Parts: sequence; C-alpha cells; structure tokens
Amino acid sequence: MDSALLLTLLLPVAVVSHVLDMPSQVLFKVGERRELICNMSSCPEKVKFIWTALEDRPLFTTTDSRDRESVLVFDSVMKNHENTILCKATCGKETKQATTKIKVYSFPRNPVISGYDSLKLGEENVLRCEVSSVHPSELLEVQWLYGKTVLQTVEGEPERDAFSVPFKFIPSNVDDGKAITCRASLLVEGMPADEMTKETSVPITVLSAPHNVKVSGVTAVPLGSNLTLTCEAEGKPKPAFTWTALKPDGRSVEMGKHQDLYMRDVSLSDAGTYQCDVNNNLGSQKANVSVVVQAPPMNTLIVASPQSTLKEGDAVSISCISSGVPVTHVVLSRRVNGVHTEITSSKGAETLVAIDSVKLADSGMFMCEAFNDYGSQETTLNLIVEAHLLEVALQPEGEVVLEKGSGLILSCQASGCPQPKFSWKYLPNMKILRRFKTDGFRSQLVFDLVELEDEGTYLCEVTCGSIKKSEQTEVKVFSFPTSPVVKNSGPSLVGEMMKLTCTALEVFPANLFQILWMDGEREMHSETGSFSSGSINLTSVYSYHVNTEDQDKRITCKVLLEMRGVPAARAVKTASTTLFVHYPPRATMITVSPLTELKEGKSMSISCLSDSFPVGRMVLSRVMDGVQTELMTSDGLETLFTIPSIELDDSGVYVCETSNMYGSHNDSVEITVKAPPRNTTVEIFPSKDVQEGQNITICCHSVSFPPPTVVLSKLDSEKNVYSLDGVFLLINLTPNDTGLYQINVTNDLGYETEIFNISVMEKRVNSPLGWNDFLLPAICLGVAAALLGVVVHVWRARKKGSYDLTKCNLSTV
Repeated sequence: MDSALLLTLLLPVAVVSHVLDMPSQVLFKVGERRELICNMSSCPEKVKFIWTALEDRPLFTTTDSRDRESVLVFDSVMKNHENTILCKATCGKETKQATTKIKVYSFPRNPVISGYDSLKLGEENVLRCEVSSVHPSELLEVQWLYGKTVLQTVEGEPERDAFSVPFKFIPSNVDDGKAITCRASLLVEGMPADEMTKETSVPITVLSAPHNVKVSGVTAVPLGSNLTLTCEAEGKPKPAFTWTALKPDGRSVEMGKHQDLYMRDVSLSDAGTYQCDVNNNLGSQKANVSVVVQAPPMNTLIVASPQSTLKEGDAVSISCISSGVPVTHVVLSRRVNGVHTEITSSKGAETLVAIDSVKLADSGMFMCEAFNDYGSQETTLNLIVEAHLLEVALQPEGEVVLEKGSGLILSCQASGCPQPKFSWKYLPNMKILRRFKTDGFRSQLVFDLVELEDEGTYLCEVTCGSIKKSEQTEVKVFSFPTSPVVKNSGPSLVGEMMKLTCTALEVFPANLFQILWMDGEREMHSETGSFSSGSINLTSVYSYHVNTEDQDKRITCKVLLEMRGVPAARAVKTASTTLFVHYPPRATMITVSPLTELKEGKSMSISCLSDSFPVGRMVLSRVMDGVQTELMTSDGLETLFTIPSIELDDSGVYVCETSNMYGSHNDSVEITVKAPPRNTTVEIFPSKDVQEGQNITICCHSVSFPPPTVVLSKLDSEKNVYSLDGVFLLINLTPNDTGLYQINVTNDLGYETEIFNISVMEKRVNSPLGWNDFLLPAICLGVAAALLGVVVHVWRARKKGSYDLTKCNLSTV
C-alpha cells in the first residue's frame, strides 16, 4: 500500500519537463541597444543560467540574470556581435539549453552622389555613388536610375564596409537639370521594409564651352550710317562676349565687351572683318563677320608683278584690283598713241593679264578702271622693258688637258638673262652638237669617256632675246694609260752586251713623249717619239755593256709626256729591270772558328764562302798524306761544316772549292789538333827479367801532339835519360840495375807516366859491371836515337796530325 502511494506521488513529477524559451534567430541593427532574453518560467526555483558563444569570438555583452530569466545586454550593437549563442539553464537537477543565431545589419545613411554638378557636354564623365557603413555588404545592391529607367546595377561584395560605384555618362544639352538617382538596397531577411532601400536623387548640371555662336545684323551699310551687330551663343557657365576689329595690317583692336557692337557714322575705315570672341572657363569660340561700307570705288590699284621695270624676255603679271568698296566690274586697258585699247575685263573687283615673255614693244602706259553703282575710279602704270645685260662664262675656260678615258663636263653659265637659250658647236667642222643638257641658267656638254677624236675647240652660244654671246674652250687629249714595259735579253757574261727594250703602250701624241734610260740619277740614253695621228706603242732599244759590278743593278726606263697642262703625277711613268750578270766563282774563302790550332775535344766550325752567278756547287774536303777526302757538298754561296769534338785525326789541310759552268775557284786552310800524352804503353825487349850482361830495349808508345819528351829514370837514382822517339837501350846490365823504373811522357799540354820493374840475375864469372859501365854507351845510343827522333819529328810535324812514338824494331835490338 505504501509503495503504491509513493509511486502515485512521484509519477507526476517525472512527467513534468521544463521549457527554455529563447528565439532561434534575432536581427540587430548596428548602433542600437538590444537585449536577448533566455527564460525558463516553468521552474519553481531560481534558475542558474550560463551564456556561451559557439563561434570563435567574444560576446562583447553584459548579463542581467533574474530568478527565471537571464538577459544578455548589447549596449551598442556592432558587427562583431554576429554569433551563435548558447543559453544553458539549470533548474534543480534538470538542465536545458537553447541556441540563438544573432545577425547584424548596418545601413545608416543614404547614398552620396558626386560629380553630377560639373558634367562636360559631349564628353565621357564619371559619376560616383558612395554607400558607406553597410553590413552585410554582400547583400547590397546599387542601381543607377535616370527617371524610371535603370541604367546600371551593381551587386555588393563580402567584407567591404563602403562602396564607390562609378557610372560613365556622356551628357547632352537635354540632360541639363534632369535628375539622376542612386538607389541602394540591403536585402537582409527580417529587416524593416522602410530601411531596406535608400536612394538619393540629384539634378544634373551639364557644362559646355561656348557653341552655336552666330552674329546677326545688317553688314552692308552706306557710308555715314550707323551699324549694330549682335553676337549670340550657347554655353554654361554663361559666356562672356568680346568684339575685336581685325585690321588689314594684322593688328587686332578691341571694340568692347558686350553682346552688341554699335558703331555710329561709319566710314570706309570701318569696313572690314569683325570678330566676336565668346568664352567661359571651359573654352572659347569665335565668329567673324565682314562689314561692307557702300561707296564709289576708292582704293583702285594697278600692279605689275614682279615689278614694272623688266628685262626683255621676263614674265610679268599686271593686275587690276579695287578693294575699298564693292565693285561691279573692272577694266584693264593700254594706251598707245593716245588710243585706249581694252586688254581684259571682269565682273567683280579684280582682273589680271599675264605676259610670259615681254618684248621691248610691250613698254607703255596701262590703265585700271573700277566701276560700281556709286561711280568709278582709274589708276595707271608705266611698264618699262629693257634689253638684258647678258654675260656668258664657260668652264673650264681657255684650254683643258685630260687623259683619254676620263670624264669631262663643259659647263656654260649664263647670267643677266632670265631664260637663256643655249647651243653648242664643234669648231673644227662647225658641227652643231645635240648631246648637251640644260638646266635653267646652265648648260652642260658631258663626255662620259673622252676619246682622241674628241680633241678640238668647243663653242657655247647663248641667245637672250635679241642678244647673242659665246665662249669657247679648247680640249686637248693625251693617252698615257700604263707604265712602260721593260725587258732585257736575259743573263749575260761579264763583258758582253745586254739588249734592253722599253715600250710605252697606247701613247698620244707620240711626238711629245720622250724615253730616258737611267742608271739611278744618271741619264744614259734618250729618244723622242715621232708624230702620229693616233695612239701608238712607242719603243726604245738600248744596248748595255755589262760588268761584274752590274749584278742586280736596276736600270730604269723613264717615259716623259712634255705636254702643258698634264698633271705632274700623270706626265711621268717609270719601269725598271734588274740586270743579271753571269761569272765564274771568285773570292772563295775558307775560315775556321774559333782557331786553326785547337785542343782535342773542342768544337770547331769551318765556313766556306764564295761568289758566283749562277750559284755553283761547293765542295769541302780534307787532304791528309796526299789523300783528299770529301766532307760535304752544297749548292749555294755558303756552307758550314761543324765538328762537335775534334780529334787528332782531324788535323790536315781543308780545301773549299766552288764551281759552276764557267769555272772553279778554291781556298784552303791547315788545321792542327793538339792533345796531351795519352794511351801510353811500355814494351821491354827481350824481357823484364834478364841475365847479367844482357841488353834491354825499352819502347814507349804514346798518342799526343806536339811530339812529347820521353824521360826514363830509375826511381832510386837521380839520373834521367831523355829520348825523342821513346826508345831506350840499356847495355850490359848488372844486378845493380835491378829496380823500379819510370817513363815520363810530356808535351806542352800535359804528361803521363808508366812504372815498371826490371830484374837482372847475377852472373858470377866476371865482376859485375856497374851503372857507370853502360851509362856512356847508353847515352851514345840515346843521342843517335834522338837524332833519329828529330828526323821523324820533322816529318810528322809536317803531317800536323796525331803523333805516335816510334815502335821498336825488334830485329835491331
């Protein structure tokens, strides 16, 4: 029973659910104070409220909470208040929540139009509609309207606070004062209709420079009457008017700054052009009007152009003109012997007659008479025609000399005559020439390529009316086209005659040419040409006796044209030939460097020079013991033979011989090679070991030059034995002769020694002989050997080659 009662009591409580009241979406206007109320009125107790911004931005609000409701206060609505807001309410243990989407709009003021009050007529102008502080800007729509016609619609863009919408407009006159409207609409849902659209209308002001300028009034008035001219024009701002008189002398005289121009009692000086200047700050425009003062002809003139005093043949224009007042017609006439003869006439104020070429008979009095409804006026002109002072100049004048093939222009100049007439003549046959060209006061006779037959006298004749004058020039032509051609008969032997030929080709006039044969500045021979009617080849032949010193000599042929007027550079031409003289070899010379006597091992160069033509064959050889050995040959005037390291065997007589087809020539030199002793050897016969009483022959061999001195000495004795041929004979040896011996071979360049041992075995039969017992015989034999050595030395010295000591002849030992 108690459980059922408790369930009955609790069941209604569980069923009751509180409601949270808050609008799901609100629209606020920027700048207003607004409130957002969150209400849970069904809660019997005080409700706990919590406000939360669901978007990532602060609330910028204040909160006023009561028992069952909470108010979120927006003191001044801003764009930043746009948000999604959560209101969470807790009643006891029950919590409810609701969300509201807050949207904000701003559209506080009407559009502002600029540029409407200064539009220029006919030009493209830009009007601007400024819409500011708009939100949300992407829902903005801006329209330009002319009356009820929509001219342009522009949609807004996000995230923009202000818009400037331009409109390009070309106004016309009818647009001035008409209204143009800028309408801005903010299409926000829920926004009050009266706030959604704002518009501004302004009157268009069309500015224009002055236009449609015109002048009204009578422009032809009688002399002495009054004149009123009115200037009218359109333009905005209102234009100003200025009247100006344009004088014939170019001056401008201001007449007044009014729309009307008034002149009292007009005179002839008031006739002319008047200008109305209309201007405002956008521009200006002018209008001209011509004022005519009606009167009899007054400013009648007769004028001769270019002048009234003329030369015969001149052209002249005679004009008759009346410019003071309107003229009905004019008459130009001439008076001859008191009789007037009309030449020409015309309706209007002007007439003219032209004479292309006046004559002396055209001199006289001319009259011009002008007529109108109010009377006439006559003026006269005295025309004077004089004969010309004709002058003629011909260039080149007098005489001209030029070369065949060159160009020539004869220029004839006339002065003192406006229209000269030219003619050309060739005087040798008085032929009239037609190949000239004339340009005004000059006529030219042109020769593109002058030929010999063009030589002669040319006359230019000028006619000017009744006057004739002439000038003439003599043309002389020469031909000297090339340098002369020189030839010789070829190489000649010394003492023979060489034939030289010089030819000047295609020369004219031949009788004025001279050929000179020149040796440097020395004239050797000359010839002069003979008369010829045309160009010829002029030749001179000269025989020349050649000598040795004429080799490579240049003989010059100089051709002179002795004609007045020929430029010096063209009057002389030369050509040369080189003489080639043949001769046998001569001046052959052989030289040795550095010396003819050298030490073995040195470098030596042998140079051979010779002179011959044609160049011969050169042979260098060495003569030794009567035998000639060829070392080298060459074709030319010089050869060089080098021995890098000279030896004793290179001593001898060297011969250089040069030969050609005409003979030969040689030179020689003797070369001596020196060397210190070397390769020394000692031979002992019969043996180094001998019995007491035997004889020993010692033979020393050595290579050297000059011949050495050979000295034999016993090392334990102070005595020396000399030999010229290196042979020593020891007689009747004793045991005391046993010991070491030394051979010393010496010349000026050095020495060499050899040591050897001699052993003498004792023989006891007789008392042994001592060193003194065989010294005297040995000396005697040595002297004999020395004499023999001297003979050999003299013979070998003549050879000047290597020197070998005499070998021992074993059969004589």
